[in-house]
Amino acid sequence: MGLHTFRQPKGQQGMAIVEFTIVLPLLLLLLLTLGEFGRMLYQYNSLLQASRDAGRFVASQAWNSTLGAVTLSSTLKTQTQNVAVYGVPASTGVAVVSGLKTTDVAVVPEGTDPVHPDHVRVTITYTFCPVIGGGNCTGAIPALFGNQIALSIPLVATTVMRAL
Repeated sequence: MGLHTFRQPKGQQGMAIVEFTIVLPLLLLLLLTLGEFGRMLYQYNSLLQASRDAGRFVASQAWNSTLGAVTLSSTLKTQTQNVAVYGVPASTGVAVVSGLKTTDVAVVPEGTDPVHPDHVRVTITYTFCPVIGGGNCTGAIPALFGNQIALSIPLVATTVMRAL
């Protein structure tokens, strides 16, 4: 028995590179999409942790034992917004999430009794901007049929805590 070498048919030469060039853009798009989804989840987790920290801060200071209810002064609201954005009651430092502002944070009393609320709600509303669209949230992906798909995704993190 002699050794036979495998020869590719002449019609199949270069077919692998053609298939690779067809599949490569789809694989890169899938990889970028997974990366952006992971970044969005990371930012949402950071916002959720910031709302919890701010909720603990305001819940420890908002209870008025004389009235038996939550009282939120403007100073306490501002400090709570700063805790949510910067991590400290002062308005200094770097924001927890890039582009987050104190105006994105809402602090309101809440409870079953509207006259004497016993809980505090901290809500952070943030717009996620993917890097794919240039990071400015004004872009949109053209759709094949119908309207364009907006790139901005609203993220809302809410925490409700009982005042101590």
